[in-house]
Amino acid sequence: MPVRGRVELDKAILALADDDMVRFVGKALFHGAERIKVAAQRSITRGAVSGKNHVVSQPGQPPNQDTRVLGNNIEAVMTGPLSAEVSSNAPYSNALEYGTSKMAARPFMRPARDKEQEAVRALVVRAVKKALGN
Repeated sequence: MPVRGRVELDKAILALADDDMVRFVGKALFHGAERIKVAAQRSITRGAVSGKNHVVSQPGQPPNQDTRVLGNNIEAVMTGPLSAEVSSNAPYSNALEYGTSKMAARPFMRPARDKEQEAVRALVVRAVKKALGN
């Protein structure tokens, strides 16, 4: 899910930016994406039991890990010099995140994003300050 104001932020940074600014902020964004990835993976594994004792999560709660496919398919990638993306490539990710007509949602990506939002913002602010020499 895109961050609000990202296009404006990209333009503002590029207008001010030298190569150091873009490198520092890009690195901060990637570290932020990694934080979100790890938060999503942790939410899946918290309290989960694999195998015959596996218990399905409650609606509205993150899915409980069973086969490790979901957690192993979450990735953070740079999509540009000033953009990063966190996604889950497991075939049933969207069904879990948003639910279906037969199953209530068990979100894991959006809560991870929300949980890490302030930490990611702080990483970017520190990167800008570092690039400006503050």
